[in-house]
Amino acid sequence: MGERSIQMDENKFFEKPILNSPYDYPNRHWELDATGQPTQKIIETRRSADFITPIPKPKKQKGAAQQEQLLFDEGKGLSTDKQRYDHTAIINGVRQQVDKWRMLPDPKDWKVTPETARLLQHWRHHHFNSIRPFFCQVHIPVQVEHPFR
Repeated sequence: MGERSIQMDENKFFEKPILNSPYDYPNRHWELDATGQPTQKIIETRRSADFITPIPKPKKQKGAAQQEQLLFDEGKGLSTDKQRYDHTAIINGVRQQVDKWRMLPDPKDWKVTPETARLLQHWRHHHFNSIRPFFCQVHIPVQVEHPFR
């Protein structure tokens, strides 16, 4: 019992994995090492998109820990590593474009319809008494209406 409580005290990542409010820009994250294990260090920037599932380290492990990448070709040899779709680069690119767009102060520069501009201004500046939209909900209309031409 004593060993377990020591590990939990040392591993704050699993005690509080979520650092950001769902209502604000995600501006911090837990650092993960190359194997996806938490380093217990908080980084003061948004995490770049990457598909890692942090899991507790196994008590015993044979050899070096490494997660293999799968090719979805059902063993027919139709797909290779060179043909792998890099979806994280696309996600990070969209995030950068949305961040640039979000910094535009004048609604006339947003390149959205007047209705969308009015809705976005309401969501950004209205003081909600109860349920308010999440951060991601405020920015979805822009991605749908203006896909970064």
